[in-house]
Amino acid sequence: MGQVQWTIKSLLEWTTAYFNQKNLAQARLEAEVLLARVLEVDRVYLYVHYSQPVGRQERELFKTNIKRRLTGEPLAYITGVKEFMSLEFALSPQVLIPRPETELLVETALDLLKFCERPRICEVGTGSGAIAVSLGHYCPEAQIMAGDISEAALLVASHNAKRLAASVDFRWGSLLEPFVMEQPFDLIVANLPYISPEEYAALPSEIKLFEPQLALLAPGDGLGLYRDLKPQALDLLKADGYILWEIGAGQGDAAREMMEGFAEVEIIKDLAGRDRLIKARKGCFKGEDPVF
Repeated sequence: MGQVQWTIKSLLEWTTAYFNQKNLAQARLEAEVLLARVLEVDRVYLYVHYSQPVGRQERELFKTNIKRRLTGEPLAYITGVKEFMSLEFALSPQVLIPRPETELLVETALDLLKFCERPRICEVGTGSGAIAVSLGHYCPEAQIMAGDISEAALLVASHNAKRLAASVDFRWGSLLEPFVMEQPFDLIVANLPYISPEEYAALPSEIKLFEPQLALLAPGDGLGLYRDLKPQALDLLKADGYILWEIGAGQGDAAREMMEGFAEVEIIKDLAGRDRLIKARKGCFKGEDPVF
């Protein structure tokens, strides 16, 4: 008998069945994503070229990636990319994988920026650069700065800014310390670690074993870093500037209580009805629209 000729169709069918046996929730999707990445094509190509044979070298790489996935390694680290705000971001294990719920922060920021010409924006804890680069892509007239305490993360973020042609000034340092000599900002955004030690202990192993603890775990009730950030933000915002920070589900009341010195504090919920963002404006303002 001759050797079996593995095609795109047969590989996808075998891998989907295997992933189902291993109880992966999105078996077919993950099989398609892994194979498309190995072949350096998009998923539509797989369906158009169902009967195309797959060479031995590609099959070996595909097999390796299947094994990696079954150890619990996130799909985004295996493929090295993740879509966010309809943009493809490069990733490494040194940065947190961008979550779909964080898109709400970017969308809310873009709504705020409609009222401002050439806004000055600062992101604290940029990680992969997903937030800052997305803002730069969709609001190219903005002046954007972003910082992180991880030099490895800044390398990833800078790479993403270049590949997506977004103008962002990245700096190393803790919270807003790299920007103390800068002119005030119209908007300060952040998605800092907000998971308490108790919540972190209960996270799935896929997260705890592979994603950087530095980007997830926060002291105390999870809002400690935001409490440290608040006075710095008050110093570096324009008189009627805004903060827009991502928080954890159920942290809304505690987040609101810590915002003394800000006006119009609002907790924004995600589509599932969970606390997701805190938005607040510095100072007193009596007009109808924000003035930056």
